[in-house]
Amino acid sequence: MARLLSVNVGLPRDVSWQGRTVHTGIWKAPVKGPRMVRRLNVDGDGQGDLAGHGGERRAVFVYQVDSYRYWQSQLGRDDFVHGQFGENFTVDGLSDAEVCIGDRYRIGGALFEVTQPRVTCYRLGIRLNEPEMAALVVRHGRPGFYFRVLEEGEVEAGDEISQVASGPEHMSVFEVNALLYMSPHPRDQLERALRIPALSAGWHRSFDALLTQERKGGTTTGNAGLTAVSGQPPAWRGFRPFRVSQKVRECENVTSLMLEPTDGQSIAAARPGQFVVLRLEPASAPALMRSYSLSGKPGAACHRVSVKREAHGVASAYIDGELQVGDIVHASAARGSFTLRPGDTPVVLLSAGIGVTPVLAMLHALAAEASTREIWWLYGARNGREHPFAEETHGLLKTLARHHCHVCYSSPDPEDRPNVDFDAPGRLNTRVLQELDLPHNGDFYICGPSTFMSDLTAGLAASGITRDRIRTEMFGASPAITPGIAAAPRRPPHLPAGPAGSGPLVSFARTGVDVRWGPAYHSLLELAEACDVPVRWACRTGVCHSCETGLVAGKVDYRPDPIDAPADGNVLICCSRPEGDVVIDL
Repeated sequence: MARLLSVNVGLPRDVSWQGRTVHTGIWKAPVKGPRMVRRLNVDGDGQGDLAGHGGERRAVFVYQVDSYRYWQSQLGRDDFVHGQFGENFTVDGLSDAEVCIGDRYRIGGALFEVTQPRVTCYRLGIRLNEPEMAALVVRHGRPGFYFRVLEEGEVEAGDEISQVASGPEHMSVFEVNALLYMSPHPRDQLERALRIPALSAGWHRSFDALLTQERKGGTTTGNAGLTAVSGQPPAWRGFRPFRVSQKVRECENVTSLMLEPTDGQSIAAARPGQFVVLRLEPASAPALMRSYSLSGKPGAACHRVSVKREAHGVASAYIDGELQVGDIVHASAARGSFTLRPGDTPVVLLSAGIGVTPVLAMLHALAAEASTREIWWLYGARNGREHPFAEETHGLLKTLARHHCHVCYSSPDPEDRPNVDFDAPGRLNTRVLQELDLPHNGDFYICGPSTFMSDLTAGLAASGITRDRIRTEMFGASPAITPGIAAAPRRPPHLPAGPAGSGPLVSFARTGVDVRWGPAYHSLLELAEACDVPVRWACRTGVCHSCETGLVAGKVDYRPDPIDAPADGNVLICCSRPEGDVVIDL
């Protein structure tokens, strides 16, 4: 019979790591005597990162002494103590290959249910002083698992563990873990996993996304269970030359460029909402990389990008003042997952300022197909002088049978006409949305300044709109996700300290930083961090895909190889290095 060997607890602490402070609860120590297990925790225990650990379905983490022996052999270690892997229960028996999701066990006075494998992160590597440990436990099929507490009660080292019920589908922790992280992801196994009521909600969403991907018959690449996948891969790698065929002043501070390919080849139709990366080559300055949403009709023979001149924007100043019709720019293929979903539900397009560009492409697509969907166009500008595409959007909306329009000017000029040029003074905000009685079953697309998007997203969610119906597009770098890292003052992106590297040129397109690779860095993630480029990560070893981003140009080498490959045209920056010059969508 299986047995509980040790009960381990520990409260979160701050530890120093690579010059940063990490808040973590992974340090656990054995306790003697009986210990009460409650709905959320073992008494005396705590989690440092409740986004990734803890909660009702992750109340107690279990790891097996057999895995201790395995890792001692694999790593050549003999210094492990109970609690070393961050587990609350060290057990003899209950292997990941035998325990199934939904199994129920009685230990002492408590009753438990198995809910999911453990999701490992970089903090396990810190605890074991083995940086690749998060990948190793997945690759070797020894993640451990979480219990949900069905009946609270006391437990104690030495208690016998008795199984009282078997989970439906009889899918082991090992099988479920591999199904998410490792290819292939068979459709029948995904359907099987989704029939398990005990499976945690996050894993359920991941498997549902993978099943949707499988049903598309291989038209998308990457792992949809770990990160959003954006349909077809980019139509080409790197950059193609385009000629500026037209340059149009849309309003006082916005200029559109019509770009035609110079190589005589067609351009693949972009999906409405996608963007391109432009490489601009001013005569008196180094090349500039910038990302711009496509603002024209999808499927056209040319691309249209629309650029707002910023007060201190080098690229926008060059486009506005120097770039001429007939000049050549280089463009990437269209990419991005902020795209119009097909269907018959209402569509609500919300934007402010230059954030209008991707949703304008969506409006073009809806008008081109004479959509019968209910369409809402909600836009905010300062005044008429800074309101681009006013006539264009008005004309497109007139072609749609079921359209609504509401335009706000935060500071209208005397000549701006109420109920003609705009509908209401003030900002487009949550209060305005509440007054408009928007359809709750619609798909919402939001683009604009970061505070505008966060405020509207929060307001819509508070009004009952489900999060999966709200999609946003961030211009510039996305907010960083660095789990457990103590907050520090943000610095604008910059070149790293110390001597310049002599390796390949790494260009971070969204932040405009170009830096040479050097031997001080183990990954593109580390280089980005040295430049204060906002990044997202969790495992740092090629498991979780949190760091997946677009590889616009160039090739990389992986060390270590990721558990599952990213989507075509993407890169996992946490475990990759440049093989030559690269351009990354960060």
